[in-house]
Amino acid sequence: MRSDANIAGPMTDPVPGPRTESLGEDVSRETPPPMDDTPIGRAAQLAVEALGRAGEGLPRPEQTRVIVVANQKGGVGKTTTTVNLAASLALHGGRVLVIDLDPQGNASTALGIDHHAEVPSIYDVLVDSRPLAEVVQPVPDVEGLFCAPATIDLAGAEIELVSLVARESRLQRAIQAYEQPLDYILIDCPPSLGLLTVNALVAGQEVLIPIQCEYYALEGLGQLLRNVDLVRGHLNPTLHVSTILLTMYDGRTRLASQVAEEVRTHFGDEVLRTSIPRSVRISEAPSYGQTVLTYDPGSSGALSYLEAAREIALRGVGVSYEAAHAHIGAQSNPNMVEGIQ
Repeated sequence: MRSDANIAGPMTDPVPGPRTESLGEDVSRETPPPMDDTPIGRAAQLAVEALGRAGEGLPRPEQTRVIVVANQKGGVGKTTTTVNLAASLALHGGRVLVIDLDPQGNASTALGIDHHAEVPSIYDVLVDSRPLAEVVQPVPDVEGLFCAPATIDLAGAEIELVSLVARESRLQRAIQAYEQPLDYILIDCPPSLGLLTVNALVAGQEVLIPIQCEYYALEGLGQLLRNVDLVRGHLNPTLHVSTILLTMYDGRTRLASQVAEEVRTHFGDEVLRTSIPRSVRISEAPSYGQTVLTYDPGSSGALSYLEAAREIALRGVGVSYEAAHAHIGAQSNPNMVEGIQ
């Protein structure tokens, strides 16, 4: 975790210090101002609650859940979702590995992992059959979180994989040979449906699709779903779309509500109750080599990802979100997270 100075996250404007003029005789000097009266106070309060919720722990899956985060549309929040859900699950007590399959390496950057050209990376695993354990690095800010980084070499992997034996299942074999215990593996896919994404779909059990709450949100999604069906039919019979996550939700716009309603109507129970709000903090965090969970744990974005991770974890062990919240209702404030419907 970052130092206390970062717990409340960088704020937009400095808040004036305590007033120094003398108080009237009828006002007690010993009565501190309420914490909620300042932006920093509110953020600090939310941060404490967020970290407390993260520390509660969640039921761990009986076996490693391999979740593929995919959507061939760019800019829908795939990488942001991957790293922040991974950090949230780790903060909840899980052991989590992020596999960065995007040649841009944005997930590696957001997790503070070095991924220049000479660093052993997932490219070496796919093309040169290097053991996955040799490229995995621990994430410095979050205990229990690990990353297999991507380097620019991965950009040529699509072509190099074509001529290799069992080209579609090389990632699957690498994961099966990985001996360290893990609760979750999250695979961040490139915004395409090439061999890298196919490798992820063959290796995974579940597909998580982030959908932005904007116009044309469902455009192109049919092709991804057809590819999932093809992989399930020919290469990986256990693969299924388990989770739809609404991202960039702006409750002030009618369009966001309409898109959310359309997605929920189309996909039903696969859609998480939690949606991720459009947030400056979420956008800023990667530039500091952090997830929003460590950059500003009191922000609405951090709290939303904690709730989304809770839903995903509970679904994995067959506990409904409603039942879990009925059980802990006295301990949590359902209105605390902005952007949750």
